[in-house]
Amino acid sequence: MRILLVEDDHLLAKTMLAMLREDNNTVDWLDDGQQALNSLPNEHFDLVILDLTLPRIDGIEVLRQARKAGVQAPIIILTARSDLEDKLSGLDAGADDYLTKPFAMSELKARIRAVTRRGSDLNESNLTIGALCLSLGTGRLTIGETSVVLPRSEYQILHYLMRNADQVATRRRLEEQLYGWDQGVESNSLEVHIHHLRRHIGRSLIRTIRGVGYMLDSHEAELAGNPSCP
Repeated sequence: MRILLVEDDHLLAKTMLAMLREDNNTVDWLDDGQQALNSLPNEHFDLVILDLTLPRIDGIEVLRQARKAGVQAPIIILTARSDLEDKLSGLDAGADDYLTKPFAMSELKARIRAVTRRGSDLNESNLTIGALCLSLGTGRLTIGETSVVLPRSEYQILHYLMRNADQVATRRRLEEQLYGWDQGVESNSLEVHIHHLRRHIGRSLIRTIRGVGYMLDSHEAELAGNPSCP
């Protein structure tokens, strides 16, 4: 899961980054409301953790404008503001949950599980394109008679490609799903993950767009057969 953490307390943010990454999440960090507002409509995140007291633009305004721009990712407000009025304002602006500081990391992780599970329940538990069926809850890929639980990196790539079928995903965008903005990336790691995915689903379904990136071909996926979701 790719998470955006928007928090201007650097010490707290670094602690949260380490603990969230323990669960194999890709976590990006911003400490400024304007930066968050610039990024949210243009990047894909599975979850946003948002402080309210931020430089330049307050978190409530970031939330309102992000929802207005069509951002649908679950958003958890994490703030020192404990007044009922602030909580109601945050929820009315489009937050999925509201947690006050100080907090236990175990509680935040439980809230994360709850809002992401809720989102899956409201939408779908499986993502299907042609013969491909990807379980969003377990990461299990089923195609024909074959079924396998994908490693995190392969799941992240295939999930993004399936969500954006027939659209070219640039190398940069796919690498951000895996590593975020500020972590080192080995030069051939993306190719290795694509190679492993192709071993599961066939080479023709993931097209290489030379010099740009990759694309999941929905027509080829349809030709591969009907979905066989468990």
